[in-house]
This record gives sequence, structure tokens and C-alpha cells, in this order.
Amino acid sequence: QVQLVESGGRLVQAGGSLRLSCAASGRTFSDYSMGWFRQAPGKEREFVAAISRVNGNTDYTDSVKGRFTISRDNARNTVYLQMNSLKPEDTAVYYCAAKRSSWTSTYKSAYDYWGQGTQVTVSS
Repeated sequence: QVQLVESGGRLVQAGGSLRLSCAASGRTFSDYSMGWFRQAPGKEREFVAAISRVNGNTDYTDSVKGRFTISRDNARNTVYLQMNSLKPEDTAVYYCAAKRSSWTSTYKSAYDYWGQGTQVTVSS
């Protein structure tokens, strides 16, 4: 089992920045590729970003490219999502997820473990 705990979400004005953190425990963090997803009210949970466990390769959904950066610190068992130039449409609950594989995925079903989520609200 892997336990994931997200933090860092809050209310922020459009154009602002936030850094989300996801702390992992229970298994060897470096064995897992990690992803961030988000879910807005009334919408499906969608892929945001992912980072490989092997070489740190990253993947982003088009709407966040150039604004969001995913990173990981294996010594701290933590994955981060730096979010800049936030827009009201970024408002959602953000979830981190772990996938016991060398490869990232944009599909929810590919991930084995999920956190409880952290709320990000961007005001216009």
C-alpha cells in the first residue's frame, strides 16, 4: 500500500501561483511514477501532469503546458506541482496518484493509489 497526502491548495487570484505537494509513505517512492489529476464540479477527473520514476520524463495536458511544472524529490518521498499564471478554469480538486511502473500515463485507470485531494480555487 501507498498512502498519498496532498497539501498546498487554497484560494488564489487569477495570475497567481501555488505549489502543491504530495507526500507518499508506505512503499519505496522511487518505484512509482507519479501523476496529478484534477476534478472540477460536475466534470470528469482529468489528467494534468505526470513524472516518470526512471528518468524524470514529464508529460502535461495541453492546457497547462508552459504554466505548470511537475517535479519529484525521492529523498523526501514527495511530488510537487508548481502552478503559475493560474486561471479561473484551473479551479478544481487536485489529486495525486501513484503508478508502479517506469512509465507515466494520462489514464486514471492506470494509477494504483490516490490521495484525498486538495482544493484549488482561482478567483477572477
